Amino acid sequence: MIDKRVASMAEAMAGISDGSTVLMAGFGEVGAPQALLDGLIEQGAKDLTLVVNSTGRVHKPGEPTSGIVRLIELGRVRKVITSFLREHSLAGRLVREGRMEAEVVPQGTLAERMRAAGAGIPAFFTPTGAGTLVAEGKEVRDYDGKPCVLERALPGDVALIEAWEADRWGNLTFREAGRNFNPIMAMAAKLTIVQAHHLRELGTLEPNHIVTPGIFVHRVLHAPVGDPQLPR
Repeated sequence: MIDKRVASMAEAMAGISDGSTVLMAGFGEVGAPQALLDGLIEQGAKDLTLVVNSTGRVHKPGEPTSGIVRLIELGRVRKVITSFLREHSLAGRLVREGRMEAEVVPQGTLAERMRAAGAGIPAFFTPTGAGTLVAEGKEVRDYDGKPCVLERALPGDVALIEAWEADRWGNLTFREAGRNFNPIMAMAAKLTIVQAHHLRELGTLEPNHIVTPGIFVHRVLHAPVGDPQLPR
């Protein structure tokens, strides 16, 4: 019997190794797998390459950190691949000081690089970034009179995903804007771990509402809405 549900956070995080490339969904905190991020912090993997839309908000001096900022603060991230790196954020400061690497990628290109990885496409050309710092060191070709930059697919070792609903096969639905990067990241990783707000019986999910089929999912942890007491 196929059953991808796991009983604890420790089981969900098992096997994530140092040096992994971790794809983490979310637009700000919308659709972000906050429970799994806390689990990754507790699990202890380090020297990570973190692929994320944004590296977190700016914290005031003395204010407790959490989420992505906490993971970076603990020195567990070697490199970020992101679309938004705030100058006055912790990540921005560490990059300026040479203590963390950063690759800044236009948002649409970031999404397409991961979608390409999930679709088995090794690279693609895009006009986005042509003639800017984004294009430095990359092949540029002319298509229909437009210079286009060669961008490579961006696969992950691990994807941390938030879903609204899941069944035991790992079929997923998403709620409104919480969908954002979750489906493409789920496709692009070797190991896809999901926190699902609701677990449904097999066969009860509306087929047309399933955005990510279970073939892309490996582990599902139930994370009820607003419940901080998850099984460790």
